[in-house]
Amino acid sequence: MNFYSLTTGLLLLLCLPTLSLAGHPLITDDAGTLGKGKFQLELNGQYDSDRETVDGVSVKTTGGQVASTLSYGLVENVDLVLSLPYSWGKSEENESTTYDEKGISDVVLETKWRFFEKEGYSLALKPGIRIPTGDHKKGLGAGEVGYQAFLIGSKEMVPWSFHANLGYIRNENKTAEQKNIWHASLAATWETIKNLNLVGNIGIERNPDDNAQNNPAFFIGGLIYSVTENIDLDCGVKYGLNSSETDLSLMAGITLRF
Repeated sequence: MNFYSLTTGLLLLLCLPTLSLAGHPLITDDAGTLGKGKFQLELNGQYDSDRETVDGVSVKTTGGQVASTLSYGLVENVDLVLSLPYSWGKSEENESTTYDEKGISDVVLETKWRFFEKEGYSLALKPGIRIPTGDHKKGLGAGEVGYQAFLIGSKEMVPWSFHANLGYIRNENKTAEQKNIWHASLAATWETIKNLNLVGNIGIERNPDDNAQNNPAFFIGGLIYSVTENIDLDCGVKYGLNSSETDLSLMAGITLRF
């Protein structure tokens, strides 16, 4: 793989909108819903850094995203979720800037339907649509309407919770990316003391760059602290487990329920 393909792949990972999943800093969603008439607002940020050397060329890529996600309980077991991201990214080859852009990324609108719940087990389906609000010519979006669907499973066994996601993303785009993307991930939370949860997350997703040598895989470790019943603070670190994933991401956020 040449350094051009590497740079392109890393910028896709840094700048394309992330999925609007719950429980930040986790990427894996849980099957829970808010309940009829309730709102949840998530405000989170992420800073990404990656460095590679290919064919003697040193490629340094940095970027990040600030996102707001608003969820509303339509009925007791169905939520409507809207995610609005703002992204930026910069790439340097041998300390010479080759890319430097920022702006609104693609908006994602989803519905989460919890269709099964019994004895601590729950299942949910989360279809969604990606709206091309980001400028694909600047690497901030796909340029086409896209679709996705996730099957979510959760198991609650205090003080532990376990979650699994299997997903398919129809990545329609104008940027010569792979259109069929699959996703698989697992997450766990552990309430170590009252209101403080340790969280872990591992996952893999098909690379949108057909020239890539492998599919990006990640691990996240972090904390979620419940200040009150309706306010959560979180932080985490995301590590890339192979060359296709961003080396390091620092994550932080706040969740408000009302």
